Amino acid sequence: MSWVWIPFIIWVIDLIIKIVAIGAIPTNRRPSSSIAWLLFIFVLPVLGLIIFLLIGSPNVRGRRAKVQDGATLAIAERMAGHPVVPPTTVVPAGVDSLVQLNARLTALPCVLGVTHGVIGDAEENSRLMAEVIDTAQHTVHVEYFIMAWDDTTEPVFAALARAVQRGVKIRILYDHVATRSIPGYDEMKTRFTAAGFEWYPMMPIQPLKGNWRRPDLRNHRKLLVVDSTVAFMGSQNLITPSYLKPKNIKAGRAWKDLNIKLTGEIVTSLELVFATDWFSETGERLNKVLALEPQGGHEPVGDPMQLIPSGPGYRTMPNLRLFTGLVHMAQHRLSLTSPYFVPDESLLEAITTAAYRGVAVELFVCEEADQFVVGHAQAAFYTVLLEAGVRIYLYPKPAVLHAKHFTVDDTVGVIGSSNMDYRSFGLDYEISLMGTGRQFVEDLQAVAAEYRQVSRELGLPEWKARSRSERYVENVSSLVSALQ
Repeated sequence: MSWVWIPFIIWVIDLIIKIVAIGAIPTNRRPSSSIAWLLFIFVLPVLGLIIFLLIGSPNVRGRRAKVQDGATLAIAERMAGHPVVPPTTVVPAGVDSLVQLNARLTALPCVLGVTHGVIGDAEENSRLMAEVIDTAQHTVHVEYFIMAWDDTTEPVFAALARAVQRGVKIRILYDHVATRSIPGYDEMKTRFTAAGFEWYPMMPIQPLKGNWRRPDLRNHRKLLVVDSTVAFMGSQNLITPSYLKPKNIKAGRAWKDLNIKLTGEIVTSLELVFATDWFSETGERLNKVLALEPQGGHEPVGDPMQLIPSGPGYRTMPNLRLFTGLVHMAQHRLSLTSPYFVPDESLLEAITTAAYRGVAVELFVCEEADQFVVGHAQAAFYTVLLEAGVRIYLYPKPAVLHAKHFTVDDTVGVIGSSNMDYRSFGLDYEISLMGTGRQFVEDLQAVAAEYRQVSRELGLPEWKARSRSERYVENVSSLVSALQ
């Protein structure tokens, strides 16, 4: 073949990649994501195609997809005779349709639950969990994105080890990719085995063992359930707030989280999520859980609550739909806390529209983000938010405000593991808890008031004074973040 033909062949390959991309990439994908991918591939066709093939599919496939679909169907069948809203209570106007939405997308109904207060201190959270674990008689189910056996979590793991000695079954799940980079990971696994825990990594990336998928699809959930009767959930990973990283310790950087302790029927919803994830990783069916027969039973007391699981196993983004619906419902006050705030078009429009409608909207974010790209992508939205009248509060560095919660008027609140960003909506398995109880909402509002006292408000004149180079980085980061 003559060398004269090589440029022509390269041009043809380049053209074919672009033509195929135009017709294939937009399939079941948000417009902003489609545009970002197409731009990437048009600028760097070969490299763009390779990266798209690696991380371009936002959904799990094969066995995991079948497990999720099967679990959702099984729960839906078991819940067929269960009222979507408890007959002994009434949810506020406007929330009822969102309850129906959640139930349709996730199969989990609104049930009763009792909140025992929110917990904002890592050591206090470990102490409270250890106290409950020490009462366990049957099972303790632990599922966290990141975990480490360190000074902060020692009470929890020591209590789990004591529980094993009493004959309690301990099951532990942690995200493989996120946890394996934590100092002491190999030692932790050894200690787990020695203590008698049954443990498995979630979403493992092990090509030699046949475990491969889009590498940035992760399980970001955080929950602990004791004897099917008491549960903890929230934003905190099971690790010391510095994440044991020397650079964080040197900078005095610690993660600020928020968790909640729960009892009542809502605990069964949390354990159903654990049972689904356990089956996904082990192939073992926790029949007692999946049969909706909690070992300890639940009293029909408390306030309306609904758990919303989400992630790449769901094709409908339940958390995004709920968040957007709740924001549109706001009439007076809307308080949002999200460490990684990179909303899609629908949520951004809902928030700014609320502000234009006269709703007092506030957003709490970190003064200094711990992730470069996400931090700058988030900042790309500040101008449109500030111009709409949203008040942005910067939680003081070096702390990382990692809590994820919001309240709408005095009516409803949400707390969980889900951020308001592309990753949490489509790439990470998450759990969010929606509640309408007065105490539940007031507890979240009180936390927001604490944030407000220590945070600095960002003004529009100050923000517009930033350099052109900063704006450029923000725009590029926003585009990169949309590659989902």
